[in-house]
Amino acid sequence: MAAKIIDGRNFAAGILAEVTAEVSAIRAAGGRVPGLAVVLVGEDPASQVYVRNKARTTKESGMESFEYRLDVGTSEAALLSLIAELNDDPRVDGILVQLPLPKHIDSARVLDAISPDKDVDGFHVLNAGRLATGLPGLVPCTPLGCLLMLKHELGDLSGLRAVVLGRSNIVGKPMAALLLAESCTVTIAHSRTRDLEAVCREADILVAAVGRPEMVRGSWVKPGATVIDVGINRVPGDAGKTKLVGDVAFAEAADVAGRITPVPGGVGPMTIACLLRNTLAAAKLAKIKA
Repeated sequence: MAAKIIDGRNFAAGILAEVTAEVSAIRAAGGRVPGLAVVLVGEDPASQVYVRNKARTTKESGMESFEYRLDVGTSEAALLSLIAELNDDPRVDGILVQLPLPKHIDSARVLDAISPDKDVDGFHVLNAGRLATGLPGLVPCTPLGCLLMLKHELGDLSGLRAVVLGRSNIVGKPMAALLLAESCTVTIAHSRTRDLEAVCREADILVAAVGRPEMVRGSWVKPGATVIDVGINRVPGDAGKTKLVGDVAFAEAADVAGRITPVPGGVGPMTIACLLRNTLAAAKLAKIKA
């Protein structure tokens, strides 16, 4: 294995330490500490784990945590009413609605109901527009975490060739916008891209976010490239158990790449760290506007 392993857990711990120190300073000065509201509709097991982890980390950072666990049959109108209340609640700086939502609820309508200034997931259309046009705003947590790791590992990204594999609004598109803002030459590739393997091999930075287990093989990676694996896929493991793998065939890619994130322990921890970073940023914005 030639590649340097990018330790997302360690990097995330550093971000959380900075956030915790700043929140502690706010409390010591007699200020109101930031508050994060997390809304879960239904009983999806994976979502319950995510919400529990987010709430625990929020409290550990010294922030206020507000949890709302709603029945799977909750109506869209009731959920929108709750979001309206949270938009008006001065204790709440960030609002996160855990996805996926039940099928009878329009996710886009719900996400757009969140105040852009409290949209710590960065999914609101106004924040997406701000990112696309280079204006300040709240940025989706996973792409932000990827960018922070890339800048820490590589320094100036200007002029590097970046390929983002995946075109979702949650990761692919905002990731491309962030890299473009760093003066990378950016290609968004996807399932319809012709000669996808060759396109990926041109990348100095390859970000894989397609949700397909080990789709990116070692032969797809340019020697010395930095590979950021956003995928989290549960697949059959040994003895009837399951295991987590990324969108990249890790062992193969690690023999070719210069740097690579593992799964688990790479991008995942950065998402929660950046969520709290965004919540702190939203609280500062609210103070300025007050």
